[in-house]
Amino acid sequence: MNDPANGNDLRGAAAFQQLHWLASGRIDSVRLTTAYLAAIARQNPRLNAYLALDDSAAAQAAASDARRREGRTIGRLDGLTVAIKDNFDVAGLPTTAGLPGRHHRTAHTDASAVARLRAAGAVILGKTNLDEGALGTFSANPHYGAVQNPLRADYTAGGSSGGSAAAVAAGLCSFALGSDTLGSARIPANHCGVFALKPTHGEISTRGMVRAARRLDCVGILARSIEDLAIVVQVLDAHDPDDPRSRRRRVPLATPDWEPGRLRSAFARDLGAFGVVPEVRAVFDAAVERIGSVFGNRVDLDFSDHDLGRTRRAALLVMESELGVEFADDLADRAHPLSPRLRSMLDFAKAKSAVDYAAADRMLDATVLKARRMFEDIDVLVLPTVAHGAYPLADGERANDADLTAFANLAGCPAVSLPMGTLPDGLPVGLQLVGRPGADLRLLELAAICAATLDAVPVYPVLQRA
Repeated sequence: MNDPANGNDLRGAAAFQQLHWLASGRIDSVRLTTAYLAAIARQNPRLNAYLALDDSAAAQAAASDARRREGRTIGRLDGLTVAIKDNFDVAGLPTTAGLPGRHHRTAHTDASAVARLRAAGAVILGKTNLDEGALGTFSANPHYGAVQNPLRADYTAGGSSGGSAAAVAAGLCSFALGSDTLGSARIPANHCGVFALKPTHGEISTRGMVRAARRLDCVGILARSIEDLAIVVQVLDAHDPDDPRSRRRRVPLATPDWEPGRLRSAFARDLGAFGVVPEVRAVFDAAVERIGSVFGNRVDLDFSDHDLGRTRRAALLVMESELGVEFADDLADRAHPLSPRLRSMLDFAKAKSAVDYAAADRMLDATVLKARRMFEDIDVLVLPTVAHGAYPLADGERANDADLTAFANLAGCPAVSLPMGTLPDGLPVGLQLVGRPGADLRLLELAAICAATLDAVPVYPVLQRA
């Protein structure tokens, strides 16, 4: 193998591989960070994945190398680089949330998840682009420009964590943080051909993240391997007494005993009814057949009693209502007006009554109960991540982008998206695994088996084609 400190081998390697190289002395953090910063300088003008860089990144890397020389690494991520979605506070950088009037609002403290990454030795590279207000699945921000899909010019990278997914796929960071409220990490993972984890609700603190909907918001992790997701989630997993939604575990986060062949796996009876296009169904069917006995006892799941699209729209009303409170000052800022699209969505919620909000909230409770009953009889729900692949930015955002991802958020369940193959147009599409609350590592173990069986991961960094 070539020297990993040179070329794409370094930038496209999985984070766990980079950790091995750091520990063995084949690379150091300064060289890793320098490689990423140089690649960002070359490629970000085209991809628009980053909105801001942290001027202290090189100094952070040098400090990591000094610790290694002295034999006192401070955590499992020491020396790795991370990109942070720009709806998380990073001390010394603005938190725009994709809004026009927040570019001057410098955060004084780190978000909880960012603080844990920093305490584990990770080097913060910068902040990534996103949908305006993190409300969207498209990452075509009207104020900061659209994120380009690294695989194909003028195609959506997905959203709202599009910048984070693009940065991972294009080899512009070791891994990235996103947020996931209705699929905002998994949708761009699907479109960019990377891996994403939405953990159990409350597993990772969302303190210091711009909230979209408190009962749905999760920190999302995007990476180039399942092993990377497993490393990072165990660093981030912790009860936070200052986050009212934080989940206190009775036992440590650990992989339980499990025999893959004895799984009870559920599959939606009619994917076409969920709007899944034939091309995605064909890739999904081929992937499931190839994975075969790993899924164990397969069950056809009847979703006829649960309208995913209607429930997703109820969740959207909850989000719009809460964001109306979150963005009250931005709505009143006439010097930096919000886009007509975002303003109309927030105005729609404002025109609704408290009774409308309560009805939507109860509909979300029904999804929680649906999941509880479902996971009494099964271990994992298997779905495509998105009903279609990436599509041209010129087409505009599609209404059903989040129909298949929203269920995990509504039910509070963990979900993983992994590449399962490519569509006839050559773009990737993802396989989604949803588990019962608390089964995060169990789900990642299954995802690792699926990923190894499918061998559908693109070569990173992916190269954009016209």
